Amino acid sequence: MPSRPDLEITSPANPRLKQLVGLRRRRVRDEAGVTVVEGFEELGLALDAGVRPRTLFYSPELMLDAQVQLRVVDDVRASGVETVRVSRGAFEKVAYREGPDGFIALVPAVRAGLADLELPSAPLLLVCEGLEKPGNLGAMLRTADAAGVDAVIAVDPVTDWGNPNVVRGSKGTVFSVPVASATLDETLAWLREGGIRLVATTPDTETLHTDADLTGGVAIAVGTEKFGLTDEALRSAEMRVRIPMRGQVNSLNASAAAAIVVYEAVRQRSQ
Repeated sequence: MPSRPDLEITSPANPRLKQLVGLRRRRVRDEAGVTVVEGFEELGLALDAGVRPRTLFYSPELMLDAQVQLRVVDDVRASGVETVRVSRGAFEKVAYREGPDGFIALVPAVRAGLADLELPSAPLLLVCEGLEKPGNLGAMLRTADAAGVDAVIAVDPVTDWGNPNVVRGSKGTVFSVPVASATLDETLAWLREGGIRLVATTPDTETLHTDADLTGGVAIAVGTEKFGLTDEALRSAEMRVRIPMRGQVNSLNASAAAAIVVYEAVRQRSQ
């Protein structure tokens, strides 16, 4: 049987839950130094990555398998983390997503600089410049995790790693994939110092992604869906590659384009 929770909340007007709702805003998250992780699967990935929550809010009535999942609550509590039981009605009021599964955790903010990245020789990196949609950034993290990308770098990001839609879109892989945020100038200098080639994805080139050499240390760069990569990023790239398009549009969703080129790099590097 689960041990007694530290606190039980039944009203969405409770100050603790109001503070939780306030963390949807980036400024509030930055000031508090926390990231909100919602969902049992996402929490599991964070825990597996060694993340120690500050607080875990849970609602047994919403759990898909309370008998099993309450054991995770017990394990988290046993590690010294504050656990707060929340009634179903109150939890549904404060949950970010529709159809919550009864888990919301506050964890230390995902913050990393380029200097914090520990890379192998000849790394495969994904560089995302100016992405405005957190769901795209999250989807790219899922691709990076699946493909074994060594790090994802957000260049001049519009969103932050702790955005709930980034965490949700990544299915929690924001905690399993090394990440960093930096300006374009900082990133270009860091890549040059590490001898890592920048490969720009753009429709304005004749070189197909399958014809480019994507072995060795490379950083595959994707830009926004509306404008693509900036002129400076394109000028600084050692290579420009395009994905063949046979329809009426000349570009793909940013996360889809990233996945196609990343997996071509994985194919080449596995031969």
